[in-house]
Amino acid sequence: MFVGREKELGDLERAYRSDKFQFPVIYGRRRVGKTALINEFIKNKRSIFFTGLETNAEHNLDNFSNAVFRYVNGSGPYPIFRSFQEALEYVFALSEKERLVLVIDEYPYLARSYKGIASILQVLIDRYKDTSKLFLILCGSSMSFMESEVLGYGSPLYGRRTAQFKILPFDFFESRPCFNNFSDEDMATIYGIAGGTPQYLLQMSDRFTVEENIRNTFLNTSSYLFEEPNNLLKQEVREPAIYNAVINAIANGNTKLSEIANKVREETSVCSAYLKNLISLGIIKKEVPIGGTPYKTVYALADNMFRFWHRFIPSNYSLIQNGMIDAAYENISEQLPSFMGAVFEEMCIQYLWRLNRNGNIPFTFLDAGRWWGGDPRTKKETEIDIVATDSAGSAIFCECKWTKDKVDAPILKDLAERSGLFSYKDKHFYIFSKSGFTPGCVKLAKEMGNARLISFGDMMK
Repeated sequence: MFVGREKELGDLERAYRSDKFQFPVIYGRRRVGKTALINEFIKNKRSIFFTGLETNAEHNLDNFSNAVFRYVNGSGPYPIFRSFQEALEYVFALSEKERLVLVIDEYPYLARSYKGIASILQVLIDRYKDTSKLFLILCGSSMSFMESEVLGYGSPLYGRRTAQFKILPFDFFESRPCFNNFSDEDMATIYGIAGGTPQYLLQMSDRFTVEENIRNTFLNTSSYLFEEPNNLLKQEVREPAIYNAVINAIANGNTKLSEIANKVREETSVCSAYLKNLISLGIIKKEVPIGGTPYKTVYALADNMFRFWHRFIPSNYSLIQNGMIDAAYENISEQLPSFMGAVFEEMCIQYLWRLNRNGNIPFTFLDAGRWWGGDPRTKKETEIDIVATDSAGSAIFCECKWTKDKVDAPILKDLAERSGLFSYKDKHFYIFSKSGFTPGCVKLAKEMGNARLISFGDMMK
């Protein structure tokens, strides 16, 4: 069952109906669902689908020839084109009178095996773009390659694309339709441990409890997810051991560059290079306090599955390998509520952006994120879970609580006091709570007039 990606499908369909030459570029990290999106789009369409392999040019040309002639003739045996230029010219000719979709998936593999492919495509696009009805899709998982060698200024293909789609993991709300039988709270936990990458969500089942899902996947040495972080890095980088060490350091609270370097025992300049690559892979994200103070930069895991895995699996690895699954799960379950705190903050900021898009907010904010810094009044470091701002002096300050207890009035009072660190004239206060609010908190919010209390149940409506 295909879920989500309505906007991407809609944009692709509109381009397809133009009946003119189109060249959309689709890219995103591995497992994010690019190929599934393309397959959904080309259903019932005249199409040729080719996947580049990490092999030599001759092998890729053989496979491309097979894909083309399978479309033309149906059954084999298939002749082989003498060159990629001949093969692509043949496809462009096929599309002169009727719409035809040509998909080149894993384009970076093809481009690395045959260096001239981009220049050939450039020449043919320039020659046929006004007469061809070809719908050419280039797709790739190497985001740095796609951004530099396809979309970048130095690429022969620069300026030829008619659209680009950077496919991102689902947010929490986009993930919900993947399952029917989880409670809202269980769905939040599933998102917390699997993230929004479709391939990881597919490893979960709503026929089982959250505990059973954790046991069946992360604590099962034969499962897909048990080795996934290592396997993905082996596909993407040359030194996965050091990358794993960097990710593990961040997952366990070492968020500053100096802390990470000290933990993995590497120079900060070396760690910076690794972090840059992990950011390009969508595994790590760089954060500065809202408002921008680069000297306070920290790093965080952008992928929940990686965050969960590195937080819990290495420390319990010996238990898991020796079949002590009950002990490993007990260690995880004790820490799961605190682990979910950061996940809930992520879900709240996603919800806030939804309110912003729908106009259900006091003002249209331009940016939102965490804030941390020194409080000159207490001489201590403090933080605010979410601050959303515009350019006209308005701000929303948010506190997010994933606890079994209802939020009481002092939480709202403390948030209002910390907002005094900012000079915004128009201030609003939002409290997000998993378990609701006490009567005292509700009363205080009404008295303040600029406070809004949002329960997790409200977010699910």
